[in-house]
Amino acid sequence: MRVGVCLSLSGRYARFGRQTAAALAAWRRLESSVDLIVEDDQSDPRTLEAVMPGVLGGCDIMLGPYATDLVRAAGPIAADAERVLWNHGGSGDDVQAAFPGYLVSVLSPASEYARPYLEWLAKARPLAPLWIGAGKGSFAQHVKAGAEEAARELGVPVAHGDMPTDGEWDLLSAGGFDEDIATVERAGAASRPPRHMCTTAAGVSAFGTAAPHPQGVFGVAQWAPNRRPDGDVLGPREADFLSVYADLSDFLAAGVVVPGFLARAAEYPDYPAVQAVAAGILAVHCAHQAASTARQDVWEAAVSLDTATLFGRFRVDPRTGAQIGHRMTLVRW
Repeated sequence: MRVGVCLSLSGRYARFGRQTAAALAAWRRLESSVDLIVEDDQSDPRTLEAVMPGVLGGCDIMLGPYATDLVRAAGPIAADAERVLWNHGGSGDDVQAAFPGYLVSVLSPASEYARPYLEWLAKARPLAPLWIGAGKGSFAQHVKAGAEEAARELGVPVAHGDMPTDGEWDLLSAGGFDEDIATVERAGAASRPPRHMCTTAAGVSAFGTAAPHPQGVFGVAQWAPNRRPDGDVLGPREADFLSVYADLSDFLAAGVVVPGFLARAAEYPDYPAVQAVAAGILAVHCAHQAASTARQDVWEAAVSLDTATLFGRFRVDPRTGAQIGHRMTLVRW
């Protein structure tokens, strides 16, 4: 089975694209029946549009790129070629539902990112206003809108306007990696810092070295390993994260696949790497189930599936292909 993927091996998304490429190479060493074709999209939609048709022409299964704007560019190319695109890197709600019949999403949509943090805040007493800082782009706006909806449902007050300078308050920063780092630094230096801080960037291990003071900051991640219920440590990230607020049953159900994958990874993977491997595993499974790589056959196999991988639960909306089964993980440094 030939699996193709365009990844950002250079450019602004290279931090995650290179790690994803290394993780897929580790999976390839585990799965001898799979061949892997990787092209650099340079973190640029125009470059992606130039190289993706060639990759599509040489593969049986096509995995999507990393980042919502690149997936937005990749969707029409897959549709024109009558192929299913397995989306592991574009969490924007609009993108996940934009190509019914052609795009299957593995990762939770952006509007669901903040929900675990809001659920945690709703249990804290006393409640304090939550200030939401959104970065540029549609991803940040989807995260913010989902956070505001969850806040209304859970009874968490939301502060509007500029970042608070006095009184008790909590922070959610929804932006790009560097935007989140800057917001956390600014909030920490405020005359009255927030009681609790959460960012989308804090869900990856690079936050620990990029942020001046990561201790105590919450993050949201698509996936995060930690300690097994019996006390065995799954890997070195257990020492990085102080706590993982998650039900690990789906993760542990993956059994031997998890340690086997981690043992072959070039570095201990963050969630962008693991969600790409999960997409590959699911795509190959659906092709085998359908005994076909034709678009309609693969789509029908994918939308009928309700299962778990090392990445967690997988179930998609049968009308749109958007992910509805996977749940975000709340972590705290």
